[in-house]
Amino acid sequence: MTTTRFAPSPTGRLHVGNIRTALHNWMLARKAGGRFILRIDDTDAVRSQEEYVEAIRADLTWLGLAWDREERQSARLDRYEAAFALLRDAGRIYPCYESAQELEIKRKIALGRGLPPIYDRAALKLSDADRAAKEAEGVQPHWRFLLDHAESIMWEDGIRGVQKFDPAQLSDPVIRRADGSWLYMMPSAVDDIDMGVTQVLRGEDHVSNTAVQIQIFTALYAANFATGHDAAKNAPAFAHEALLVGSEGKLSKRLGSLGCDAFREQGIEPETIIALLARLGTSQPVEPIADRAALTASFDLATFGRAPAKFDEADLERLNTAIVHQLPYAAVRDRLPESMDEAGWHAVRPNLTHVREAAEWWQLVTGPIAAREFAEEDRAYLAQAEALLVWGDDPWGALTAALKEATGRKGKALFLPLRQALTGMDHGPDMGELLPLIGEAEARARLQQAAN
Repeated sequence: MTTTRFAPSPTGRLHVGNIRTALHNWMLARKAGGRFILRIDDTDAVRSQEEYVEAIRADLTWLGLAWDREERQSARLDRYEAAFALLRDAGRIYPCYESAQELEIKRKIALGRGLPPIYDRAALKLSDADRAAKEAEGVQPHWRFLLDHAESIMWEDGIRGVQKFDPAQLSDPVIRRADGSWLYMMPSAVDDIDMGVTQVLRGEDHVSNTAVQIQIFTALYAANFATGHDAAKNAPAFAHEALLVGSEGKLSKRLGSLGCDAFREQGIEPETIIALLARLGTSQPVEPIADRAALTASFDLATFGRAPAKFDEADLERLNTAIVHQLPYAAVRDRLPESMDEAGWHAVRPNLTHVREAAEWWQLVTGPIAAREFAEEDRAYLAQAEALLVWGDDPWGALTAALKEATGRKGKALFLPLRQALTGMDHGPDMGELLPLIGEAEARARLQQAAN
């Protein structure tokens, strides 16, 4: 079964880039009839906060991205210990004693010589006595995964095509800090094995991480870590999508803070966000498609390009207007004025850019409306309109037809004074829909007031 995962760290709120990753993994799973896992990567006990866990759940729920299973890395520490022990015994993990300052000096020296800042594996040259002396001094080791330089790394990326890495050009990654806490690399691979993850779709900034993790997968399987588990005995399929950039064509700090709270404050609908992010960065056109099933059916990694995906908030606003014009009454009922029924929503919907504006337009029905000053000729016209008003199935059509015949008016001269008298505005919802909502008594009262 196709199984994907979204693995946010609860160290802050989700931003638009996170949301895009979550959506694409959700769509990948749903299209295949598979499973979508929410995995909270909360091994960083210092920075992880429960309020952010709750916020992540709330944001995904608001977006309609339901998950089939939730996992917490903080509840799986025993599995990481087991994997660590196996890899250490297999000689694939080794202790290192350099301080952060010493490592930074090494990086600067390498860069100064025009060399890549790759860890020099000095810790492998330490004897047992050297290590014992370090620890006697109170220096606790951090731990690195030993990359196999003889095993070239290659995979068929779902978006980028064939990817090749020379492991000798990569640093052995730190997988555990000196305080015993875990970094991303190994726990993520352990989780993917245990949870049967078959496809990992993430940003292109993780490409080199994938190269490293492929060797971690291989080492874990070689050490029989997955024995007794349902996971396949190979790494997941990987795909790396281009990152989002701002409308100015470069990475934007704004994108790092733009999340569901900001979208809600702007009045952006969840379906608008889904419609935009589903196809942003692909060859498929971004369209105001509110049917999530249709968007999911068209989701295809083969349509993703390598160029950065440009996120423009102006596009979001335009798309939102089109989406709002499609929303059924049932989808918005709890956000509308209490007295607005389905007919009222249908009447005002074409004039909205955000659902919250419905209350302003609904005031044209409930009143009060702005008083207008009319010329004497128009006052007489409006008095005639009140006299000719006959209530039936189509009061607006009947009234304008009668007035056209009686006065010879047409176009703007026929319609505008009526709209102004009945709504106090020069434009707005279709009067054929609006007038029945205003009601006969109120319509007569407004015409009489305008005529006087």
